[in-house]
Amino acid sequence: MNPSELKAALKEKARQLGFPLTGITTPDPPENFPIFKQWVDAGRHAGMAYLAAERSLARRADPRTILPECQSILVLAVPYQPQSNPPANIAAYAWGEDYHEVLPPKLQALVEFLEAAVGEEIPNRWYTDTGPLLERELAQRAGLGWVGKNSMLIHPQIGSYFFLAEILLGISLPPDEPFTTDHCGTCRRCIEACPTACIREDRTLEAGHCISYLTIENKGAIPPDLRPKIGAWVFGCDICQVVCPWNRFAPSTGQPAFERQERTLESHPAEALSLTPQAFNARFKGSPIKRAKRRGYLRNAAVAAGNAKHSADVRQLMHALQDPEPLVRGHAAWALGQVGGAQAQAALRSALESEEDEAVRGEIEHSLRNYF
Repeated sequence: MNPSELKAALKEKARQLGFPLTGITTPDPPENFPIFKQWVDAGRHAGMAYLAAERSLARRADPRTILPECQSILVLAVPYQPQSNPPANIAAYAWGEDYHEVLPPKLQALVEFLEAAVGEEIPNRWYTDTGPLLERELAQRAGLGWVGKNSMLIHPQIGSYFFLAEILLGISLPPDEPFTTDHCGTCRRCIEACPTACIREDRTLEAGHCISYLTIENKGAIPPDLRPKIGAWVFGCDICQVVCPWNRFAPSTGQPAFERQERTLESHPAEALSLTPQAFNARFKGSPIKRAKRRGYLRNAAVAAGNAKHSADVRQLMHALQDPEPLVRGHAAWALGQVGGAQAQAALRSALESEEDEAVRGEIEHSLRNYF
């Protein structure tokens, strides 16, 4: 096969494997790397220190640093089931299986297909949200869509509810035409709908204010001033996608692996506070939610319960005051202050007598001082 025929065959194989969007681009350095570097230098990456690592920056600046033999980059996208409206308390992508586990075998299969077609091994590296690539710019260059004001990649026919993956290839394939049209226009729905105002005018995010960062990537305490703005979210956030007009075209179904599973449903966030480490691991085996770890997930659930202000949740929050994780106890103390009532106050005073962690004591004292 000539390069054009090989490209067509590779794309067809990708579609058979569940990637309806595919594109080829060159490994040229991304034009927007200086913007990314300025973003990192300004500290807007929050606690994601790996983004600022020298080796990581060098690789993002030039894909050939990752694979010197790279001649082409195959960019792929696979949709997942959209968020409900009004949004649920867990980001839509996390309702099914973990894409980090589902997609790699498919990427490996594509490499093997290509090697079989050319009759020799091809230098390659593949990633799905795991490599030091500016993947949304690569996707735009490969013709998969444009980067919206919320920093998400948007395709005019399927919206933004999809995962991206990339395969760096040591073989030359004809590149696709880049997607050059910006269809956001004057729309500002995502910017105006964001509860924490984390979407910046230059199409980057103030990561430290983003609900997805706060509930997933952030491993410590959620800043008290941001807790009320998180609402009911316990893992991730989809608000900027829910309000995006282009997502009216999002497919209602996707690959079976990414369909909703009932294990992630909770009628009240406080119900999660009773999950033991064993129960958490069993319930979320193979789920993206494991990324937050039990302490992070229960931290988020405590904040959501505090925002809900249901007196019926006091019992679970009292139980969380005895959790082995200080992070959980501290946020449960804040939540009890939000819910209020004599029972919550008594529980906080009792916990203060035995609590030894200074940070947790501070949370308890703050609640007692400000909410009762």
